[in-house]
Amino acid sequence: MSAWEYEALDDRGRPRNGTLAAASEREAREHLVRRRLWPLRLSPTTTPAAGLRGRFGARELALATRQLATLAAVAPMEEALRTIGTQSERPGTRRVLLSTQAAVVEGFRLSEAMARQGKAFPPLYRAMVAAGESTGALPDILERLADLLERQQEVRGRLVATLVYPMVLAVTAVAVVIALMTFVVPRVVEQFDSMGRALPWLTRAVIAVSDAMTTWGVVFAAVLLLAGVAALHVLRRPGPRLRFDGALLRTPILGRMLRDLHAARLSRTLAIMLAGGLPLMEGLRITARTVGNRVLRDATDGMADAIREGASLSTAMRRAGVFPPTLLYMAASGEDSGRLAPMLERAADYLEREFNTFTSAAMSLLEPAIIIVMGAAVAVIVLSILLPILQFNSLVVG
Repeated sequence: MSAWEYEALDDRGRPRNGTLAAASEREAREHLVRRRLWPLRLSPTTTPAAGLRGRFGARELALATRQLATLAAVAPMEEALRTIGTQSERPGTRRVLLSTQAAVVEGFRLSEAMARQGKAFPPLYRAMVAAGESTGALPDILERLADLLERQQEVRGRLVATLVYPMVLAVTAVAVVIALMTFVVPRVVEQFDSMGRALPWLTRAVIAVSDAMTTWGVVFAAVLLLAGVAALHVLRRPGPRLRFDGALLRTPILGRMLRDLHAARLSRTLAIMLAGGLPLMEGLRITARTVGNRVLRDATDGMADAIREGASLSTAMRRAGVFPPTLLYMAASGEDSGRLAPMLERAADYLEREFNTFTSAAMSLLEPAIIIVMGAAVAVIVLSILLPILQFNSLVVG
């Protein structure tokens, strides 16, 4: 089965294009004619057929969803998909969208056409589109999905921008210390050895560390690399991964960041699902599969089980024990007032602001800490070099 790109005209003379799977060019033409499309151009492509494509990038998916939400309100879905696909600059995005458009033309619902694209559209995305189709509120659901994806991009971008400077600073500090210990200190040691005098203990300690790094540095780096590979292999097992993720959540700063980010994302996702008519348990099950931390994933699955047994959302969150009190209170208030979706959305806004504030404060403390540690390490190396020089000068003067 090969993939074919086509350009064709429909019964009204409107241009159509996309991709389809067929064993031969003749079969591809017959397939188009059965769909009442008259081919103008048909050519084989190396692009995999529907169901074998890759995944959208997060930024491309957010942009395509926003464009689709805008066009779906004023044009048929197949026209919206074709317009977005043909104007897309990325070949992979264009192929996925045109293949989705071709499936819609064949008679598939949008959610079914997206499911035919393999992993291009996440399961939660497809479930929410299906809910929008069932309730007749697809344009509104697409708008909410676009808002969700753009907010996630904004949070991710802000976090990356916040982490870039400390990471660059830390890498620079380590590189400077390694350069001093492997290149500068050995050259200075040669001068000290020619003097034939006893060196201060600090200088001897720095020289010992420098000799170890020079002699065993490559071996140490290889051991670290092998240890990292072994750790990744071990973390693929459920037990060790669960314990590791639990330890991450217990970390004072990182643990709070992970919990707040998960709570904000879950709150906003649930708010959109409830507004779109998607069953809460189904949404929780699908959301759980997208959570990387195993402890948080198990907690989300446990919430779905508790709700199935008759518990409320706020009670299920309280049993999970990984959500901030603010979210519990606002979820309970939303349930009592019958306005759960708006309250969850407000909770997500609040948690995202708290996450941004906490992250900025943590990074503002981390940057001077890295500078202090770097300065202390360089000061120790410089002092270990100056002490023998000062000692020898005092002997000469005396």
